[in-house]
Amino acid sequence: MTEVGAYEAKTHLAQILERVARGERVVITKHGVPVAVLSRVGPQADPQQVAGQLRGFRKGRTLKPISARELIEEGRDGA
Repeated sequence: MTEVGAYEAKTHLAQILERVARGERVVITKHGVPVAVLSRVGPQADPQQVAGQLRGFRKGRTLKPISARELIEEGRDGA
């Protein structure tokens, strides 16, 4: 991982972004102290697909021997 000072990052932002786009991670420092990390953005998840995966994961799983209602009531009693 490359470290770059804040001033250099400001003056050479376009070049640094090109390096990041190629997969390099760059740490931005201020007076030698790391304050930020620049890294390439990964693929974004499709919310509909994630919701479907969660539904599939839940199938056949239960909270036995306690129900969701009992958990809710228990939480209300403890407040």
